[in-house]
Amino acid sequence: MGSRMRRANGEGLVRQRPDGRWEARVDAGGPNGYRVRKSIYGRTKAEVAAKLRQTTLSLERGHSVTDERMTVETFLTTWLSDVVQPAKRHSTWQGYSVNVNRHLLPLIGRRTLAKLSPADVQAVINAKRREGLSPRTVQYIHATLRAALGVALRWGMVDRNVATLVEPIQVRRPPAVPFSPDEVKKLLQVTSLDRLSAFWTVALAVGLRPSEALGLRWSDVDFDNGRLFVRHTLEHRDGGWSLQPPKSQTSRRTIPLPSVCVAALRAHQGRQEGERAMAFKWEEHDLVFTNEGGAPLSRTLVSHRFSQLQKQAGIRHHRLYDCRHTAASLLLAQGVAARVVMEVLGHSSYALTMDTYTHVLPTLMRDAADAMDRSFDEF
Repeated sequence: MGSRMRRANGEGLVRQRPDGRWEARVDAGGPNGYRVRKSIYGRTKAEVAAKLRQTTLSLERGHSVTDERMTVETFLTTWLSDVVQPAKRHSTWQGYSVNVNRHLLPLIGRRTLAKLSPADVQAVINAKRREGLSPRTVQYIHATLRAALGVALRWGMVDRNVATLVEPIQVRRPPAVPFSPDEVKKLLQVTSLDRLSAFWTVALAVGLRPSEALGLRWSDVDFDNGRLFVRHTLEHRDGGWSLQPPKSQTSRRTIPLPSVCVAALRAHQGRQEGERAMAFKWEEHDLVFTNEGGAPLSRTLVSHRFSQLQKQAGIRHHRLYDCRHTAASLLLAQGVAARVVMEVLGHSSYALTMDTYTHVLPTLMRDAADAMDRSFDEF
């Protein structure tokens, strides 16, 4: 057995291993209160002692050490419960949980966190592609691991985020499929008598996300100045519902309302007052769009109703979200600047707006060329 020398708490244990190398073990407080143990190796006792002094100094400065025994499973489970669940949306936590438990842990859960390599991450991506998962799903799995390892890096549990060293799968954004102007006309004719007529009008005219429209409150509607404020989204979870702030700062926005929307919302408000007066029991939540008893509407119910109305109108089927695409396309086709459309939609970047609606650009470019011809004809 090699010689040993015990150190004070936090400084570790120095010993010579049977293979002749020297080892120092540090047992100290890790990130977020975890106790971690780290081994330091060297060819000589002096080399290990120098490394140990460096580590001890780092600990005194408040830095943490990496637990070389911690598995990926232990860390990801802790990350989900301690980081994601308290701070993120329920839907985000659910998505991350599925990716961790169904896709990541079976493949790399037993790996040591500190020794996880880019090759391990690439192997996960390759395995999931062989399973036939969609590129978007594989991309999301990769993004989940990247987010988790980013926390591990900030906590000092790994030296690098190996997920960032693996090329992400390129996913082509599916083209937006808006209604044509003729389809919009037919749809509005059918929806004009529907109980949720104002919902369809607002969705098609200003492009609210479905969750934003369903989370709209009357206190968010400024009739006098013809505008509405996007301050919440409606989220259903575990049999209940709640109003949540928008995901990003750009989603929290003020939108000028066309007069057609103001009129539709005023009419809807009057209809709702009648329902309140007739209801045996009314749930008061200040929501603009509710069922006959004042309770919030589920997106599933609204989507089902939307499909029925499209059949009545005799037009091809679109998703509820395509109302948003329609609003953007109509605005761009009317010559509204893409930067303004970005603000109305609450997109996080100008590039996102342009990438999503590139199908509208050829028409706009043709219009621009025609406008230039008309200008030159005047000379």
